[in-house]
Amino acid sequence: MAERSFKKEVEQLRIGDGQVFRGEGILAITKALLENGVGYVGGYQGAPISHLMDVLADAEDILSELGVRFEASASEATAAASLAASVHYPIRGAVTFKSTVGTNVASDALANLASGGVTGGALVIIGEDYGEGSSIMQERVHAFAMKSQIWLLDPRPNLPSITAAVRHGFELSEASNTPVMMEVRIRCCHVHGSFEAKDNQRPPLTVAEALSNPKRDTGRIVLPPASYVHEKEKYSKRLPAALDYIRKNKLNEFFGPREAAVGIVVQGGMYNGLIRALQRVGLADIYGNSQLPIYVLNVTYPLVEDELLGFCEGKQSILMVEEGQPDFLEQNLRAILHKDNSTLPVSGKDVFPMAGEYTGQVMLEGVQKWLAKAAPHMLPDANRAPNQPAADTDMPDLSKTVPPRPPGFCTGCPERPIFAAMKLVEEELGPHQISGDIGCHLFSIMPPFEIGGTTMGYGLGPASNSAFHGGGEKRPISILGDGGFWHNGLNSSITNAVFNKSDGVTIIVDNYYSAATGGQDVLSSRADNKSKSTKHPIAAAVEGVGVNWVRQIDRTYDVGDMRDTLREALTTEEEGPKVIIASSECMLNRQRRERPQKAAMVKEGRRVERPKFGVDEDVCTGDHACMRLSGCPSLTLKKLDDPLRDDPVAYIDQSCVGCGNCGEVADAAVLCPSFYQADLVHNPGWFEARMAGLRRAVIGWLQRRRAAGRLQFQPAEGSGA
Repeated sequence: MAERSFKKEVEQLRIGDGQVFRGEGILAITKALLENGVGYVGGYQGAPISHLMDVLADAEDILSELGVRFEASASEATAAASLAASVHYPIRGAVTFKSTVGTNVASDALANLASGGVTGGALVIIGEDYGEGSSIMQERVHAFAMKSQIWLLDPRPNLPSITAAVRHGFELSEASNTPVMMEVRIRCCHVHGSFEAKDNQRPPLTVAEALSNPKRDTGRIVLPPASYVHEKEKYSKRLPAALDYIRKNKLNEFFGPREAAVGIVVQGGMYNGLIRALQRVGLADIYGNSQLPIYVLNVTYPLVEDELLGFCEGKQSILMVEEGQPDFLEQNLRAILHKDNSTLPVSGKDVFPMAGEYTGQVMLEGVQKWLAKAAPHMLPDANRAPNQPAADTDMPDLSKTVPPRPPGFCTGCPERPIFAAMKLVEEELGPHQISGDIGCHLFSIMPPFEIGGTTMGYGLGPASNSAFHGGGEKRPISILGDGGFWHNGLNSSITNAVFNKSDGVTIIVDNYYSAATGGQDVLSSRADNKSKSTKHPIAAAVEGVGVNWVRQIDRTYDVGDMRDTLREALTTEEEGPKVIIASSECMLNRQRRERPQKAAMVKEGRRVERPKFGVDEDVCTGDHACMRLSGCPSLTLKKLDDPLRDDPVAYIDQSCVGCGNCGEVADAAVLCPSFYQADLVHNPGWFEARMAGLRRAVIGWLQRRRAAGRLQFQPAEGSGA
């Protein structure tokens, strides 16, 4: 079950020539693929292109009608390797995945693909996950493009530019026999707009048809001496062909006046932010008409030297707007000018931050600093527009006012009790060396659990602990999710542990989905999936590669069982890798599935029962140990009216989903028995309703009787109370 469905939106993919397509960037990319005769599509989900994979999955029927093969790949390496179909055959292929972690995984396949070259167009749609909203290390895909000589497109974030980039990506790839990357940031993926559509095109040669007439060319296989020829061919044939296509088709764009004392060179993806900054200093209007010359690099690799030199000619200063570090483009621009014996000053990282996302404020401040140095007469005077902030405006430091909000588990998450159990075991056996992995379970490194010290990659949790399998007093513990397990963990972590007779403990968190990337199905998902094979147990896979000590827990909310099983794994005399598979459905996906069903049942008048949990104020001691072992967002504090009790008590708010974790933790940790369960019943039967009324009457009478015997405090006369 994906995070959201695009079943309704994908119907727009059927519209034809002359009709107007309206929607998100990810939908526009899919439409452009179909309009340009793509033969096969693959990929692996991950921000910011997770929804692109969801769109493709929901559009699988439409793709099949056109003879397009779609595959939700097992990993980014699998996706990139599928582009091998374009090496010998004139078939256009496209894959998509997250950068840079996805590009890291795919780099072996991409390097071989770029070396041998392609016959059909090969397009790699990269979700550039860079900036404050990213959940990964801050790196750029630009280095991969230069390393393997793959051309890199960075289109302006609007639908006509995005769809044109898809078309040019295929054509540029075919013209230069080189794979092409198209870099799309989050603003590009989710920008809304419209463009004039064209008819979808069935691929001239489908993958099914290619199977009937197999081809091979040893000159395209990466083995000596062909690999030496590939290196020379990249420079002598493919690069000139690419530059020629870029020039002739005017892939890079010029805006503003041709003649001016200063000019700006900008990555295509940064264009909208730059125009907004120019608007705020009064040098562009709301339609994007700029008073400064702008050279937009919709192709950031390779740079077209003669275009750049022509743009720089006659100018006294150039601003290079390049997000992130290292400053690849700025260095390249300076080298081009140096070779031309030009002394033209170039600004870039001297006025912009070397690293970090170029937000609206960062862009504005950088442009202002450059203008103050290069063209101060162009800055607005004191009568500037009201929405124009002063350049020296001091932003208040809110870090001392607003408390930090680190990422954490969702309400009712089945992974929370796993780490509560681990804390209880640590209390008995002492701290252990614990490695984490990519996925929701990595939130365990934050309070209140503070478990786990490293994360090296998707599916590499146990592998990153392999140096500690040296026969110490304590066994290392590794965390691995089901998504990471099927992505890379089975081979790189579990099989590696078996082969090396590692005596560690691995907890595989099985929440039925690739939850961290949007809830897509994996091999072990319990759901029926008409186009994918599911319901393959993780336990069978780990036993199949030689793990002898395997324990399956089918309800992670049973904290006592989790604690006892983990204790057994850490203390057993049996040597070799030990695997605990902790299974419970992701609460977000469960709620997405169950809430509509229950709402429909209530509307139909059928009986629906929903558990709710609470804390008895009279029993709660207020020591809040339950929160330190749970951390659930629905478990909070409540201030009592009782003047004899100063400390707030625990309180469960209305966001509770009834998972029962808080009560399970309190029981397993032998805390106070203040938690209770109340069942909320919709459409009860007549007898059930009558009994509920009777209970309320009895409870009300008992409450009034108790209240009558309590000591009452009255405000003193004249106190104003």
